[in-house]
Amino acid sequence: SGPIIDAHHHLWDLGLGRHPWLADTANERGGLGDLGALRRNYLPQNYARDAARHNVIATVHVEAGWASDDSIGETRWLETLDKSRGVAARYVVHVPLASAQAPALIEAQAAFDRVVGVRDILSWDPDPARRFAVRDGIMDDPAWRAGLALLARHGLSFDLMVFPRQLADAARLAAAFPGQQFVLNHCGSPIDRDAEGMRRWRDGLRILAERDNVAIKISDLVAYDHDWTLDSLRPVVLHCIDCFGTTRAMFGSDFPVAGMHASFDEVYDSFKAIVADLSAGEQAALFFGNARRIYRMGDFSSAGLLPA
Repeated sequence: SGPIIDAHHHLWDLGLGRHPWLADTANERGGLGDLGALRRNYLPQNYARDAARHNVIATVHVEAGWASDDSIGETRWLETLDKSRGVAARYVVHVPLASAQAPALIEAQAAFDRVVGVRDILSWDPDPARRFAVRDGIMDDPAWRAGLALLARHGLSFDLMVFPRQLADAARLAAAFPGQQFVLNHCGSPIDRDAEGMRRWRDGLRILAERDNVAIKISDLVAYDHDWTLDSLRPVVLHCIDCFGTTRAMFGSDFPVAGMHASFDEVYDSFKAIVADLSAGEQAALFFGNARRIYRMGDFSSAGLLPA
C-alpha cells in the first residue's frame, strides 16, 4: 500500500510518425510476437487509467524506439506532457553511443533536468525476429565504449538491455567501467523457457550480479512467459532478488508492452504477492526507494506526496 515508483514504462503518440517499429509494415521485434495491440497511442492519461488501483506517485519513462536520427526529439516531446500525476517524472533516453555525434547528443540530453539515464539496446540473437540490436558484439566496439565512458561525468546511468547469452559479456563490461551505474532491464530477458535456457539465464544473472555497479529492473516478466501464472513468475522474481538483493532491485511495469499479456493490476498484484513475506523496509526499497535513488528522484516529502 506504500508509494510506488514505476521504474520502466513507455509513452507514444503514433500520430507523430516517429516510432518506425510500430508502423503497420514493421516486422516482429525482440521475440515479442504480433505488435498489433501496441499500435495505439499511449499517453499519460492512458497510463494513469491503467495504474489507478496502485499508489504510483512517479514513473521513469524509458526511450520507446523513437526515430534513431532524432533521439532528442523524444525528450523534447516528453517535456510537453502533463506531469501533474508524476508520469514521466524522469527519462532514460536513447543515444547511439557508437555514433560520432554521441558526445554532442549526450551533452544535449543531459541539459534536460529530467534526463537521468541512457539506453542503447544491445539485445542480439542469431534469429532476426528476436533481435533488437542491429549487430552482435556492440559491447566490445571501441567507439561504442568511448560513448559509454562519457555518461558518468554527466551523472547518467546506463540501462542495459541484453539477452541471457550476453550476460557474461555484460559482466565484463560492468567490470571495465566500475564508476558507471548500470541498470539491467527486464530481469535479463529470459527468452528461452526450456530448462537449458532458464539455467543459462540463472547462471548469467548470478555472474552479472557480482558487479556492485549493476542494479536490476524486475519488469515485463510476461514478455516471454505468455501463459504465465503466479507460480511461474515467482521463481524469476525471487532469483533476481536473491542475486541482487533488495538494495539493487526495483519493479517496473513495462507498460504498455507488458499489456500484451497482462493487465497493469495483474503485474503489480503479482509483484506484491511474491514479496509479501519480505520486511516493510525491503518492500519499500523494491517498489520505491531504489528507483528514487538510482534515478535521482529527489525528496518527495517536500512535494507533499509523502509524509515528512
